[in-house]
Amino acid sequence: MNYSTIKKTAVAASLVAALGFAETAQAQTPTVFGGRGQYRTWSIGVQGGITTPNTILGGQNGFGQKVGYFQNKVGEYYGLTIRKQFSHLFGLELEGNRGRIKTYNHEMVTTPETANGARSAETAVNWAASLNGVFQLGTIDFMRRENAVNFYAKVGMGVMAHNPVQYSTTDFSGTPVYNNEGNWGEEVFGDRTDVGDRDNRLTGFIPVGVGVKFKLSEVVALNLGYTMNFTDDNLLYGPVRYDGKQKFSNLYGGLEFTLGSRDKENLTFTNPVATLYDELKDPSLRNEVEALKQRVSTLEGTVDQLSKDSDGDGVSDKFDKCPGTPAGTVVDGSGCPIKFPEQQLTDGTVSSGYYAPIQFEFDSSVLKTESYATLDKLAQELKANNSNVTLDGYASAEGTEAYNMNLSNDRANAVKQYLVNAGVSASSITATGYGEANPVASNATEEGRIQNRRVEIKK
Repeated sequence: MNYSTIKKTAVAASLVAALGFAETAQAQTPTVFGGRGQYRTWSIGVQGGITTPNTILGGQNGFGQKVGYFQNKVGEYYGLTIRKQFSHLFGLELEGNRGRIKTYNHEMVTTPETANGARSAETAVNWAASLNGVFQLGTIDFMRRENAVNFYAKVGMGVMAHNPVQYSTTDFSGTPVYNNEGNWGEEVFGDRTDVGDRDNRLTGFIPVGVGVKFKLSEVVALNLGYTMNFTDDNLLYGPVRYDGKQKFSNLYGGLEFTLGSRDKENLTFTNPVATLYDELKDPSLRNEVEALKQRVSTLEGTVDQLSKDSDGDGVSDKFDKCPGTPAGTVVDGSGCPIKFPEQQLTDGTVSSGYYAPIQFEFDSSVLKTESYATLDKLAQELKANNSNVTLDGYASAEGTEAYNMNLSNDRANAVKQYLVNAGVSASSITATGYGEANPVASNATEEGRIQNRRVEIKK
């Protein structure tokens, strides 16, 4: 394993350990991706406003024959809400209201609108209850961590109990000409008879609305909204000449109170991308990241010191017992030169020099640059001792024997030419190619073939 691999492995191990520690800390005190449990999700609200006997979609009702005509009578409407927020986008709301809806014939002030001679009517909504799905819009904000304003839309289904009263005048001050309270189920309207005695008429309706929510504090929010209510009743105002499903709308304002611990964030105003800013906003998380960076930096410095090799002999300075070894010297695991048996030179002197075979690439007789130091040292010794040298070239077993013979001869002559260029007399060098002969390793493996592509130096 080389030192580059050691360095990468050590850094990776440190990162894994540090991240594991951080995950353990987060598991003990969850601050990110903790699910709904880390938020406040329940709220209650009070609201009040006005009703009108029409909607912004236009159309007509029992006391307005002109399409889209605005009948400028309003009634009071107030109630309570209970809501459970399931995500930043969706919640379920139980809503209860009561109040009055007023209407009158604006155009036909001289002609009764009903067979009862009524020109105006009001419906007392004794109670109305609905279950609504609330869809929050625009909760994602890339510029701020927390939202203060949310828009929403809602739709639901409900039931209300009401009693219509009709008057002969348009100011609701006259004597009622129709009031069936307590007698529902005893009158026949067209081809339908309401069965059963009860104080109120029960009617199904579908509320569809929009609104805006303002965050006043961590507990209180201000709601402003508009809801259209489409009923399943053509007797919302009592029997009239226009026999169609009636509708009304209500405009309201109210306060909403979030329940639960103030230590938890309100899911209604949660910004889903806020977790992207945690490293910048959460001091403890930022400190952990900075501490991790320092640990990694320290570890990298230690690894660099362990891998430093000043003399380039392949043994790091920390473990090198023989620093300053000349380039090209064959060393052992402690960085010290390997001692070889002494050799008798032709002039009678003794040399302890040993020269490893010169290696070549596959199908090549080009010298590798890493061989230059060895050959320079050999040239100096040959010139100093005026000695002779024999160069035996070899090839691995790929190719034909004739081709490998020529290749081995080219390799031997490549070494000879380098020595001649270095000042060694050509007559003192014998270069011979032996092809595939005398392999030093098996030609069945690439490792063995690499060793066989060589020139041996003999003195």
